[in-house]
Parts: sequence; C-alpha cells; structure tokens
Amino acid sequence: MSKVVTFGEVMLRLATPDRLRFGQAGSFTATFGGGEANVAVSLANYGLPVEFVTRVPKNDIADSCLRELRKYGVGTSHVVYGGERLGIYFLETGAVARPSKVVYDRAHSSVSEIAPGMVDWEKALQDASWFHWTGITPAISQGAADACLEAIRTANRLGIPVSTDLNYRKNLWKYGKTAAEVMPALVEGCDLILGNEEDAEKVFGIKPEGFDAASTGGRVDGARFESVCRQLTARFPRAKRVVITLRGAVNADHNTWSGVLWNGRELLQAPTYDITDIVDRVGGGDSFMGGLIYGLLAYGDDRRALNFAVAASALKHTIYGDFNLVTVAEVENLMKGDGSGRVVR
Repeated sequence: MSKVVTFGEVMLRLATPDRLRFGQAGSFTATFGGGEANVAVSLANYGLPVEFVTRVPKNDIADSCLRELRKYGVGTSHVVYGGERLGIYFLETGAVARPSKVVYDRAHSSVSEIAPGMVDWEKALQDASWFHWTGITPAISQGAADACLEAIRTANRLGIPVSTDLNYRKNLWKYGKTAAEVMPALVEGCDLILGNEEDAEKVFGIKPEGFDAASTGGRVDGARFESVCRQLTARFPRAKRVVITLRGAVNADHNTWSGVLWNGRELLQAPTYDITDIVDRVGGGDSFMGGLIYGLLAYGDDRRALNFAVAASALKHTIYGDFNLVTVAEVENLMKGDGSGRVVR
C-alpha cells in the first residue's frame, strides 16, 4: 500500500466559540492543526499509511498533539524533539460580510528552529511512495527552509514523487527572505504543484490575464488559469501536473468551490460545488491536497483524482477543526451526485 510522508509545523489552534470576536471571547476551543498535518490526517482517514515529520518540544502540550495525530492513524515515529514551544494560532471565525481572522503566535517554535541534519530523511522516506510539503514551512525560518530542501532533494534522489501546496502567507515571511527568493529552489524538485488563484502571482509573479479575485461574483472561470499552469510548468519542468483550486467567495458563509488540473496535455476542470452555511473553511486547501494525493495513488486517473479532491474538500467545509474527517465512501457518494444531506440509517 502506498505510504505518504508529509513535513511541516503542527500547532495548537485556539478558536473563539460561536463566532465570537476576539474581544468578546471569554474562552477558546483548543484543537490542533497545520497544513501538512491536515493532509496527513486526510490520507490516514482514506486508509493510506502516512507519516508526519516535524519537530516539537518535549512537554505535555506536544505529547497531546502527537496523541491526537496518532488517534487518527498518522504515524509520528520520525518526529524529532527539541526547542521549547509548540506554535499557536488564534482563529476568529467570520460570518456573512465579516471575514475570519487568524493571529499567529509561532515565533521561536520548535520547528522554526529546526536545521538540516536533525531529521534522518533516508529513514523517514524509506518505502515512501509520496512526499508532501507546503510553502508555509519555508516561510517560518531559514532553518525550516533548509530542512525542507534537504527532504526534497532526498526524495528526488530516491525517486519519490514530491508535491507542494504553494500556500503563500505574507504574515509569515519575516526572517529577511522573500518567498520569491526561497521558493524556486524548493519547487524545482516538485512533480506536482498546487496553488489557489493568487499563490502563483504572490510567489512567482504569474497571474491570469484579466482576473480580479475581488470581482468574481462568487464564480471563478477555471479556463482563465490554463496560462498560469503553462507558465508554471515552463518554469519548473519537473512538474508534470499543476493544480489550481478555485474559490468564489460570495461571503464568509457562502463559497463556490472547484479546481482545475493541467497535465501537459489538457486542462481538466472539476464540477463546481455551491457551499452554503460553511462550518469551518480552515484546512480547505489541505483537504483538497489530501484528496488529490489519494486520488492519484488510488485511481491513477487525473480527472477522477481531481473530482475526488474537490468533493473531499467540499465536505471539509462542513466539519469543525483543521482536519477533514471523512471517508472514501462519503467522498465517492458526493462525487456521484448525492449532496442531499439526508440521514444515513
């Protein structure tokens, strides 16, 4: 069975309850999450063996986090210990015209102080069929970027496919380097590149002509992104697939959701889902990535993998927390057109 390895930071998530604003909240709901950990949980739920690699402190909070990951079937045997704190992010969930807000508290976290040589990547990637990372990791620190590059080059040498979610976060690039300076060397080693409608522009200056994310009216034309995909594959020829998620924001509670995949021959577009009454959109892109990796490994068909990814992510918007806790059967049921939400008895 295909084994997937992911690498990145996992954090304590503290969210205001009942959509309260930060200034109103007298308590926070504590869970855990982080891009690559979220992908790992998705894949474990789909029945794939998966290992999550990170660096955490040796304390009770980190132990609770790792137990939570193991509860969902994620392997943690290659996690390394060191440093003094787990990163934290605070979430204020928006409603209607009020957007959600995230405040990071992750300076000097254990993984931000990671360095090459701390992880034995030969062992961590042994028997792996896939390696995944996101652009959040190299944004944390130079050490995290260097360790990520070390992992990518090891995977390349071992012949393991590598995927990335560009995941540009402007508030994280604070250590003196820009994404444009750091990301190209890492993306050069990737076989699959995922981004949203803005990532390629923010990181590489590549954007679709005539597209304005603020004026989509909740509908995003996937055909406009073929030029973006072509430009990315021209710049990073190792990448055989480029995938763009398409989010049309009507408001904080109502989005449309789809995606396109360019495989060098044709641009495939998935069905568009109309997602109303969103429960939690955090981790939506990660749930897409988890679904895409599973679909490519399980089906070996680009179109079916893309459709699985979009359906899986549409379901994630109905689930509280970072993790997408759905099964293959549930995703495939939605792919067949059953979005009624009727009680299953």
